[in-house]
Amino acid sequence: MPGRLAGHELVAAAWEGLDASQVWDSHAHLVGTGDSGGGAFVNPRMESLLNPAQYARRLFFLNAGCVHDARDGVDRAYVGRMRNLLEAMRPGAKMLLFAFERAHDEKGRVLWESSGFHVPDAYARDTAGAHRDAFEWAASIHPYRADCVEALEQARRDGALAVKWLPAAMGIDPASPRCERFYSALARLRMPLISHAGLERAVIGSDEQDFGNPLRLRRALEAGARVVVAHCASMGEDRDLDRGPNGPRVESFELFARMMDDPRHTGRLFGDISAVTQLNRAGAALKRIIERSEWHARLLNGSDYPLPGVMPIFSVDYLVSIGLIEAAAAPVLKEIRAHNPLLFDFVLKRSLRSNGRSLSSGVFETRRFFESGV
Repeated sequence: MPGRLAGHELVAAAWEGLDASQVWDSHAHLVGTGDSGGGAFVNPRMESLLNPAQYARRLFFLNAGCVHDARDGVDRAYVGRMRNLLEAMRPGAKMLLFAFERAHDEKGRVLWESSGFHVPDAYARDTAGAHRDAFEWAASIHPYRADCVEALEQARRDGALAVKWLPAAMGIDPASPRCERFYSALARLRMPLISHAGLERAVIGSDEQDFGNPLRLRRALEAGARVVVAHCASMGEDRDLDRGPNGPRVESFELFARMMDDPRHTGRLFGDISAVTQLNRAGAALKRIIERSEWHARLLNGSDYPLPGVMPIFSVDYLVSIGLIEAAAAPVLKEIRAHNPLLFDFVLKRSLRSNGRSLSSGVFETRRFFESGV
């Protein structure tokens, strides 16, 4: 990246008031094809032109990670690219790499055909372990597995700082009694659960969209687990289960907001702001996230890497048009993005303003949240 961008006043302002050693990107996807022997898996349906939507998704992920043409070393190239992008951040900044569990049926059996991709815990563990200056890691364990508690305990011993779920793709109903023993173990081990909520479009899987309803995460909260609602449920609609099983469909974000405002969930319910600046999410929800300063102590920044590198889903001009970014900042942000999507995501969020308010520094200093359970 040109020195004039690295040292630009917009970048300097983004770091002002932050302790870089506390700045952890709390939502980063480790993606691979398995060519390194680490066990990562990509569903063959995502590699065939006979399934154009899935083929496009695969290209989006790999192109965003700058590894679409690394035919002989996708895994290594993907990790190397992340390290390269981190070099533009201040020393001490890290990324929390997510493992990604396969879809399972109700009896805990793996559904390979319904699994878009798989990143084993061991691969995330070993990648983070080989680059301790750059990465931490989060496990991904299906709660219907017979050995889910044992797997969670092992992940904790191996240094995992959280567990990541994408319920709609993995076939997990967070409200199911099957999850109870897993939630109890999460609470006992003081490991937070980071669970996608709201509409899911990025990953193929079981496609049980109702499983993304944020209200379904209450069972975890009631069991004493800390829960991070990924993306603050900022896209899609879900059924308002507080008005019965056939309640009206309302915006998923409204259900998240209701839970955040419930005093019973203070200290246990959190949200991450990964992806909230995407074109299909930014708007009223993003404005409220910025303006609800009383939420900020419970919000965690994450990039949703590699998605900041997927060009069609971000629009700086749109954020300018709705008054969240100053017009003068737009050309600089666009140029930063062309060189470093990770730095772009960080500087963009630090530049957001709504009715004179901005996201607090604590939203970006996420390390304490993850280390508080260690």
